[in-house]
Amino acid sequence: MPKAKSSLPETTDRRITALVTLLAENATIIISGTRIAREIGVSRSTVWRWVQRLRELGVRAKGHPRTGYYLEKVPDLLTPDMLKTRLKGSIFGRHIHHYLKVDSTNRVAMELGYSNVPEGAVVLAEEQTAGRGRAGRAWHSERGTGIYVTLLLRPKISPVQAPLLTMMAGLSARAAIQAQTGLTLDLKWPNDLMLNGKKLGGILTEMHAEPAQVRFVIVGIGVNANQEKFPAELSSIATSLRAQTSRSISRMELLVRLLREFETDYNRFLRDGAASVTQRFESVSSYARGKRVIVSNAAETYAGVTAGLSPEGLLRVERESGSIVTVIAGDVREAS
Repeated sequence: MPKAKSSLPETTDRRITALVTLLAENATIIISGTRIAREIGVSRSTVWRWVQRLRELGVRAKGHPRTGYYLEKVPDLLTPDMLKTRLKGSIFGRHIHHYLKVDSTNRVAMELGYSNVPEGAVVLAEEQTAGRGRAGRAWHSERGTGIYVTLLLRPKISPVQAPLLTMMAGLSARAAIQAQTGLTLDLKWPNDLMLNGKKLGGILTEMHAEPAQVRFVIVGIGVNANQEKFPAELSSIATSLRAQTSRSISRMELLVRLLREFETDYNRFLRDGAASVTQRFESVSSYARGKRVIVSNAAETYAGVTAGLSPEGLLRVERESGSIVTVIAGDVREAS
């Protein structure tokens, strides 16, 4: 049943993004606080507070209330206005919910799903305070450096097909990253983006469904773009595009490409079915076939060799006894 009361946080004030746009369109030019206040409809003291907030996000805004403000560099903020311009004609360019900081984009998207918001809604955050990964794990969401986005979908599919959207999102992210950086990712079943043996990103898919039909699905995608360092517990297992390329990555360009790739893949999945995902995933993932793995679930832990995907996208593993089992749930890791 839908939740009785929404707990949606307030999205980023459109006037803040208007401030960013105004400064970006006049980069390196000093604009008086009076003009900014007049054009976006707030007081000069509010302009000052918002500039301070933008600086906390890493926006290189110079100046002060007496002389005015200017940008040393156009910021890589994922503002709705700029995204909508780039995504004209896309289903993902219509309803964009942007947050400077939020607990979890997936939680917000779930609320939107229950609130009957149309398919294609995008929830974006510059920072997450309680980002989540698979099996309830925390997802490190450093401010202004990664892509933290969740998409709301309403596909006419059965619940058993919903996990295919996780793998499909991985394929979309892989294609977008390769196009933007030239890097070739590996996909670890079912939801990890891997680069040179380290985790670059992940996907978390959740749904609300009845026994025979999905009501809505949310697909959360996290990509480490410009992180330069990670917490100690992650430094040996996580990486970022910046760490791998030694250059800053445009989050805006990458996100636009990711959403375009996802829309193409999504329409193909709805038209052609599961095989359009499983066959492609098997062709690009080193984990899909012939990989020695350890599988752990609530009942047991066992070793085996991956033996491809089932038609529903579940991983098959040949156990040491020779029997082939299908992994429905659990953790799969490469055997050392």
